Parts: sequence; structure tokens; C-alpha cells
Amino acid sequence: MIGKGQLYLLMVTGFCWLSIPATGQPIPSPEEKIPYLVTFGGQANAAWGDDDHCQILFFVIPTDHVKPVYIRIFDPDTGGELDEQKGSFNTTVKFSVYGGDGIYSEIDEENKDPVGQYRSGLLLAETTFGNADPYDNNWYTFGPFNPAEAAYMPELGGNILKVIAQGIKGDDGNLYRYFLSSRPDINKPIEGGNAFTYEYCFRLDSIPQSTVHIYPFVDDQVLKVKIYNFDLDNDGLIRLVSRAKRGLILPSSGDDQWLEADHIITTPEKNASMDLQLISHGRKANNNVVIYVTNQYGDFLPFYSTPIGGVPKYNYKLKVE
Repeated sequence: MIGKGQLYLLMVTGFCWLSIPATGQPIPSPEEKIPYLVTFGGQANAAWGDDDHCQILFFVIPTDHVKPVYIRIFDPDTGGELDEQKGSFNTTVKFSVYGGDGIYSEIDEENKDPVGQYRSGLLLAETTFGNADPYDNNWYTFGPFNPAEAAYMPELGGNILKVIAQGIKGDDGNLYRYFLSSRPDINKPIEGGNAFTYEYCFRLDSIPQSTVHIYPFVDDQVLKVKIYNFDLDNDGLIRLVSRAKRGLILPSSGDDQWLEADHIITTPEKNASMDLQLISHGRKANNNVVIYVTNQYGDFLPFYSTPIGGVPKYNYKLKVE
């Protein structure tokens, strides 16, 4: 039986039911401890921490929620105290919401770059924000959206809306957050809601030892993963924690540099989330980082805001094969 306060995700591969705690309303979530997501203008230098000026997220609405939903964005403009200025503010970023059939393509959405049909689906709403918008340190609301307008994808957890933030012009950094809400004027959680992405671009906190948590989900077909990180500026370390790993240190990138690390998946790590921890040294302000993970076939692993199965903890009693 599906219990109250839980979203149950049917993973097609492996045919197993897994529970997701229903706390993933803010994106990034409290579990992730990410200060802000970051998207730079289309002419920005990649060395500033955004490799492709585009970020795609999928919002999961549980199938038993039939009332309207809203996607709220905090500080969507590029020109205030939270944003990263390069000269005079000259940046516009377009936020787009998609639903309907064809919203999700494993080829195009599971990709580190905005290529192909990544804007597939039915465009439901779209707004472009610049420097003159009245949303500095304020919320902008998309919606209402009827869950029937979303794509029904039970294998991904319910009804899915896609949101794309893309830098159109300029070279400044836009820092923002999302909230999946049942109200247009306040952040009211939707029980069982969640969100996932295949590539994150985000700001690290400049406080020493502050830690960001990324939660890639590993299904039972994954034999090994390759973990990529970009532009950490040698100002932090990356640690992998799972049911079978107490804290494996991975290579971290320098300025404008991609680094990768291979990791063999053991049986206790399957059908569970891993915890990729990015621990800041705090020596560099405005440190923006990109991270993604692929399996042995090069397919991208989803990062859920609220990790499937809960926050992974090392279990020394588990036998590692």
C-alpha cells in the first residue's frame, strides 16, 4: 500500500518499488544544501563556471494530486545583489515551462549540453528576465498548471513538467531557486512532489567546510559510473558516500577544467542514491561548479532533489562484493 507522505517511483528497469520522502518542494532542496542554481548569459566565458548557459529540470507531480500547481522562481532577474556581475549588467535569461506528450527524450534531455530536441513538448509558459525586472530578491510565479497538462510518466514518478533556464545574451551570472507550490502567492508544498535533473550548475558556499550534496540514483542495471566535475577552481574536494563507501575522495577540477573519475558499483549501492559531497575550502568567492554522472553505456544518471530511498548512509555491516 502507498503510505501517506510518500511518492513511490516504479523503476522500469528492475521492476522494484522505491519510496521517496515527500520533502522535496524547494529546488534545490534542504538536503542538497546548494545556495543557488546558476545560469550565465549566452556570451559568458565558460571559465566562470557555466559550461553551456542552460539548465533543465523536471518537476514531479504525484498522480494523486489533481489540483493546479505553480512553479515559483526566486530572483529570476539578472541585476541584483545575488547575481554575479561582469562589467555592467547586460544579461537576459529565458525561463520556459513545458508539458504534454513528447516532453521527455532520453537522447536529448539526458545530455550535458542543450542540443537536439531538448525543448520538446508543449510550451505552457515562458518569460525572459533582464536587469530591469522587478523580481530582484523576489518571487515570480508560473501557472496555474493543471496536472493533466503535464506528461504522465509513472516510470518517472507521476506527472512531469519541464523547466528550462537558458542564457540568451550577456555575460553575467543569474542566481536563482525554484519552488513547486500549490499556491501562486506563497510557497505551499505539494505532498509527494520532487524534482530531478541530469546536470547541475550551482554556486558553492564560500564558508570553509560548507558541503553541497548531490544525489544520483543508481538502478540495478548500473555496473559502473563516471563522475564528471567542471571548474571547481581547486577550491574544494569531492567525496563519495554510499551504503558501501564511507567517504571515497574523487579528483576535483581546476579553473575551466573538466575532470572525471570512474567508480565500480557494488551490489549494496544498487537501487539506491549515492551522496556526492562537494566540500568548499572557502578560498574563492563566486565559485560555480558543474557536475554530471553517467553509467557504463554513457547514459546520464538522474539527480533527485529529495534522494530516492532517503539520504544514503554508509553501512559497515553490508557485504561488498
